[in-house]
Amino acid sequence: VQLQASGGGLVQAGGTLRLSCAASGRTFSNYDMAWFRQEPGKEREFVAAISSYSWSGGSTIYADSVKGRFTISRDNTKDTLYLQMNSLKPEDTAVYYCAAGIIGSSPNNYGYWGQGTQVTVSS
Repeated sequence: VQLQASGGGLVQAGGTLRLSCAASGRTFSNYDMAWFRQEPGKEREFVAAISSYSWSGGSTIYADSVKGRFTISRDNTKDTLYLQMNSLKPEDTAVYYCAAGIIGSSPNNYGYWGQGTQVTVSS
């Protein structure tokens, strides 16, 4: 499956952004999906994940740092994954990646990755 992330940009602290990840090439609905983020010089960090609807009805998990502020969702009719980010903080600044694989918080769970989209939150 090929993944294309978009929607990043520059926003002030407290603002909102919605990231999108368009999938193509294979059956999107069969994959558990996730968002990760990475700052320069740091390891890729788990943000949120959502299961495929085929077996668990789209259950979600979140990193503690984004719980209550970010919402992951998917539209299987559009083969698209979303990340709604509210109450953004400067520490949310990173390149955000979407990924497809098996739900979990480790990057090793995911075999397919998008190219990343930059999110910058100014204070």
